[in-house]
Amino acid sequence: MSVFSSSIRTAAIVARLRAAGCVFAEDEAELLLSTASTPADLDAMVARRVAGEPLEHVLGWAEFCGLRVYVEPGVFVPRPRTAFLIEAAVALAREVEGTPVVLDMCCGTGAMGAAVAAGLPRAELHAADLDPAAVRCARRNLTGSATVYEGDLYDPLPATLRGRVDLLIASPPYVPSESVGLLPPEARLHEPLLALDGGADGLDVVRRVIAGAPAWLAPGGRLLVETSERQAEATAESVRAAGLAAQVATSDDLDATAVIGTRRREV
Repeated sequence: MSVFSSSIRTAAIVARLRAAGCVFAEDEAELLLSTASTPADLDAMVARRVAGEPLEHVLGWAEFCGLRVYVEPGVFVPRPRTAFLIEAAVALAREVEGTPVVLDMCCGTGAMGAAVAAGLPRAELHAADLDPAAVRCARRNLTGSATVYEGDLYDPLPATLRGRVDLLIASPPYVPSESVGLLPPEARLHEPLLALDGGADGLDVVRRVIAGAPAWLAPGGRLLVETSERQAEATAESVRAAGLAAQVATSDDLDATAVIGTRRREV
């Protein structure tokens, strides 16, 4: 709790947040109080949150898989359900002999790549995204030897990475265009449309990620794509059509679904 906070001030902030519809007003008030550097800064942050801006954009960071991830306003906020994909990815990466090569496609803030790397003793990490703001965030979050590329899917990747990727993780946009308007205001008003809108059936970008994956995967390499339960079978069909073995994995606890594709080893 910051030095300029008081029980009266805290109660007033909680009341404002609750009136604005914040379900976890007490928790949010504590985070705002601990993050703000001055009373004026706190007042501005509370006003932004009350106006409907995502808490993570107001704070400047998001908690993801135990990491504090830098998030700029206007950038997609990593979702808790994606922790399911991370858990599966880390388990598969540990099966790789030597140093696994990891590619975080449609990386956004780079949260997924950072979380996978944090779960491994070592990794060669690459990430890519089309959104310049997301790339800025990813370059702050992915430190050390990680490389972040800006461009459309596989276009900006170096040729030297082709056929070397042991683990390709992706959380592309998969919301059908007609459903974007049904998303919570925090998402549809404050996050980029290109990170949400997946086209008519939600799978336009997903299919492009899958179609390009075999050329970049190493023999035995895995592709993990986040999707919804309703779209899982269509996603798996695209994985099989690309020549990869497909498996659907789900988590009821996190309401999460991932499709895992495996490039067969050469005989």
